[in-house]
Amino acid sequence: MAIMCCDQIQPSHEMTVEEFKAWLSQFDIDRDGKLSREDLKEALHSMRVWFAWWKARQAMKEADTNRNGQIDNPKEIEKLVNFAQQRLHMKIHQNYW
Repeated sequence: MAIMCCDQIQPSHEMTVEEFKAWLSQFDIDRDGKLSREDLKEALHSMRVWFAWWKARQAMKEADTNRNGQIDNPKEIEKLVNFAQQRLHMKIHQNYW
């Protein structure tokens, strides 16, 4: 479950896909419902990830399948979840309840 801190969601050791999306939405700077590389970089900075700019670039390469510079559809979000699980070692699971 994500932890609420100072009116912002912070990732904890485990979270659902919905909590992951809610956490990422905090970093959607222009509030268009799409995530840019800059948005991802800020999300990674909030977690104090080393080389956040590079990891954001890698995430975009892997998840942005239509190469429009944004993560903007469910398939791309799924790829971003996989990236976070495999490369960032985040524990994200489906909510089956």
